[in-house]
Amino acid sequence: MIMMKDVHSYWAYLVLAILTVAVVNAVVGFTQKKQFIDKDLRISLFALIVAHLQLLIGLVWYFMSPWFQALTSDAAAVMKDKTIRLLAVEHPVMMILAIILITIGWSQHKKKKTAAAKFKTLAIFYGIGLLLMLSKIPWSNWTS
Repeated sequence: MIMMKDVHSYWAYLVLAILTVAVVNAVVGFTQKKQFIDKDLRISLFALIVAHLQLLIGLVWYFMSPWFQALTSDAAAVMKDKTIRLLAVEHPVMMILAIILITIGWSQHKKKKTAAAKFKTLAIFYGIGLLLMLSKIPWSNWTS
């Protein structure tokens, strides 16, 4: 069980790094009016893939975790404790929403005809997804 938590934690570094690269790439591509080339497609696709893998790892860990057990046994107590609520409710919900936005961004960028529209779509959706992720990472657990 501890191994699954470690995999989820370490994979998160990769997700944040690749997602940051994808957002920066999209912003630079949009602001500098670059052509949308295969490299740009691969960066955004790789960010999508690592985020989805993190979701799968996270879901497996979540249903094995003490936080899920606490939520199912006494939801009222979980909701009263901000630390447990973060781990049992806020973090999972926010990460799912972030990955939904990333997925929408990927799907929508494919429908765009111009490079600027593709970059803009990816920058907005991936960027909001990244911000949501950063907002609900349990930093105190990560740094200890």
